[in-house]
Amino acid sequence: MQVELRDIEIFLTLAEELHFGRTAARLHVSQARISQAISQQERRLGAPLFDRSNRRRISLTPLGRQLRDDLRPIYAGLRDSLERARLAARGITAVLRVGMLSSNAHDLRPYWDVFRARHPWWKLQVQQASFVDPFTVLRRGEVDVLVCWLPIEEPDLTVGPILFAEPRVLAVAADHGLARRTSVSLEVLGDFQHSDVESRPDYWADSFVPPHTRAGRLIERGPLVRNSEEILTLISLGEIVNLFPAHMTRYWVRPDIVYLPVRDMDALPFALVWRSGAETDLIRALAQAVRDLGSHPASP
Repeated sequence: MQVELRDIEIFLTLAEELHFGRTAARLHVSQARISQAISQQERRLGAPLFDRSNRRRISLTPLGRQLRDDLRPIYAGLRDSLERARLAARGITAVLRVGMLSSNAHDLRPYWDVFRARHPWWKLQVQQASFVDPFTVLRRGEVDVLVCWLPIEEPDLTVGPILFAEPRVLAVAADHGLARRTSVSLEVLGDFQHSDVESRPDYWADSFVPPHTRAGRLIERGPLVRNSEEILTLISLGEIVNLFPAHMTRYWVRPDIVYLPVRDMDALPFALVWRSGAETDLIRALAQAVRDLGSHPASP
């Protein structure tokens, strides 16, 4: 049975997204192309890979789950082999892939520049990573290092040097009752809903957004979100308020959002994080570059 590499990519992406529209957008193809590829695979196998009985969300069948688990390492190996061959043709011997949970990759250019200057035969790739189930991309080997806020309490992960630490800001709609203030206290979160994130570590609830104000009032969790765009949409509609690190005020400027400094919260540190069992010379070299330059807050 002949299967194209692109069809494997379509199947694995749909198995992750479980949504035809998001899969098509991620792969830059039409939904019809996704549906056609999956239908062809199902005809070849003689059984469905996805349960489409729920119009809002599809799910993997037992066969689909088995195929996903079998194909993931094979596809990753093929993709990495092709990438290594392409880079070797350009004289590049290895690639370090850095995933960013923060949005301020430009602020961290000094670290990237030092790494590249010291190791010109290695390539550094910086990409955005999802804060939904954030450590999965590390454990799957899709990125080598994460720039991630602390704390991290994962026994298989190593927390490296801190890159920066930032104060928190509260994002509210431009016409919100708080929008005219120059700053706020954590206590105001007891009056409004805050977003929550799917598949986040439980201990992040106490660090990024505490469960209670300092006076003991409950901070109510609102709708589950998957990305910053969803959060900002809900904020702009006045449905929630949301805490962010301060660099959001520069990288996500919008006319319908106001960011207010939070006076009584500690700065949020961000560090390098990697799989302990997959530490390489490239990871150690980037960590050393960060240590040599020293951690610093992002530029105001």
